[in-house]
Amino acid sequence: MQAQHLSEAHAIERTYRKAAVIHCYGQPTIFQIEEIALPQIKPDQMLVKVYASSINPIEWKMREGRLKLLTGSKFPMILGFDISGEVVDVGSQVTRFKPGDLIYACLDQLKGGAYAEYVAVSEQVAAFKPSNLSHEQAAAVPLAAMTALQGLRDQGQLKGGQRVLVNGASGGVGLFAIQIAKILGAGEVVGVCSSTNLERVKSLGADRVIDYTQHDFTQQEFTPEQDKYDLVFDVVGNRSLSDCQSVLQPWGRYVTTQPYPKNYFQSFLTSLLPGQRYKVILLKTNGADLAYLTEQIEAGKLQSVIDRTYPLSEIAEAHAYSETERAVGKIVIAIGH
Repeated sequence: MQAQHLSEAHAIERTYRKAAVIHCYGQPTIFQIEEIALPQIKPDQMLVKVYASSINPIEWKMREGRLKLLTGSKFPMILGFDISGEVVDVGSQVTRFKPGDLIYACLDQLKGGAYAEYVAVSEQVAAFKPSNLSHEQAAAVPLAAMTALQGLRDQGQLKGGQRVLVNGASGGVGLFAIQIAKILGAGEVVGVCSSTNLERVKSLGADRVIDYTQHDFTQQEFTPEQDKYDLVFDVVGNRSLSDCQSVLQPWGRYVTTQPYPKNYFQSFLTSLLPGQRYKVILLKTNGADLAYLTEQIEAGKLQSVIDRTYPLSEIAEAHAYSETERAVGKIVIAIGH
């Protein structure tokens, strides 16, 4: 009861929040730290004090204006999807959480909103924060780990004993994909990354790692005793099904994280014919998958990897680093305790 009383009082006393805001599309320097009104929660939402967020490539692509068809041109805009924090108020229809609970989530708003001290979070997309992770570690999980889970399990239809190749294995989604493929029972997991990250990828469960600076995985030769891949999970999006046809089983699947119209069109075409399939992962945020990931984390089967942590005031620097596409694991934004 004490936690509930303190949290509710805290929510009532504050009428504003700090947030990283953009007023137009452009370079990382367009971010401004401003004080804006607290969000008004709907009956199925919670007001959450955010302790940490993280950066995903889709967010700097949104900031640049690459996804204008989805995000529109209504400003000011707050980006960001991952949050870890404390519930301070709940709507009338919220039943699973109460003020004082520590939760994490991937926001289901189209534009995000996570780069802020407080956010409105739908109950359906939240889960209890893993007890063995800090808020910074937890904030690195939701979008990237759920993308890996849904890409392998749902779009890739991964089954026990199958061979999986993850292209881009050292990035945020890639490191989760290596681990989750093992959790789902893959027979062999092969990672593709640069030479500097080989040991990191191996340490998280890859049976074999290919250095893309030395070898092109699409040019591999297979012996009669060595099966081709059942699934190629391309989290970088720099290859194609046609590139990978020779290394995939005749019924194999190529899954990409790049949601471009041409990719959906190719996915539709392969669905009309027997043989190899082209699939595009479009994340469906939900608390059930996040709760499953919590179980794996608390069981010691899944871990988050943080490359760098920045305060909210350095969001521009964090975005600029993310754009180099050299981060190993996730870039985290510490917002406050």
